[in-house]
Amino acid sequence: MREFARVQDQALSLDCFDPIQSFPECGGIDIFIGTVRNHHEGKAVKALKYTSYTPVAEKMIREIEQQIKDKYQVSYVRVMHRIGYLDVSETAIIAIAYAAHRREAFQACEEAVERVKHEVPIWKEEFFMDGTSQYVEGCCIRKDTAETEIHVHKHEHHHHEHCAHEHTHE
Repeated sequence: MREFARVQDQALSLDCFDPIQSFPECGGIDIFIGTVRNHHEGKAVKALKYTSYTPVAEKMIREIEQQIKDKYQVSYVRVMHRIGYLDVSETAIIAIAYAAHRREAFQACEEAVERVKHEVPIWKEEFFMDGTSQYVEGCCIRKDTAETEIHVHKHEHHHHEHCAHEHTHE
C-alpha cells in the first residue's frame, strides 16, 4: 500500500493512490476531484487559501477513510486535501473509492468528501477580485471561530514526484 500525506501543500496527484490493479475484486472506481471555481455567491473569486491543523486533520481523514471502508464494505477509500494558496482551476481535494460495484463506490466517495469537508480542521478563505476576502462557513468553522487560524510547521520529505510522505522526527 502506498503511503502519503492526506494534507499536502503541493499540487495533488492521482499517482499517489494505489492502482486499481491491486484490487482485482473491485469493478467500480469513483473519483471526485474538486477544483477552485471562479465565483462564489455572485462574487468573482481570485484565489483560495486553505489552512489546517495538520496533525489532527491527518488523523481524522484516516479515521474517516476507515469508517467508510467498513460501512460500505469497499476495498479502498483515500482522500487528500491541498492547503496553501490555490488559484482558480487548481485541485483542492481528491477522493477515490474502489468497490466491487459502482453503487458502493459512489456512496463511499461521496460520504468521504462530505465528511472531510465538514468535519476535518481545514479552513477555506476566499479572496475576491474586489480585494475582499472571507472565511467560508461549513468548512469546519463555527461563527465564533471564523477568524481563528492555527499554523503548524510540518516537516515532509518528498520521495515520490508529487506525493508527500510522512515521517515522524523525535
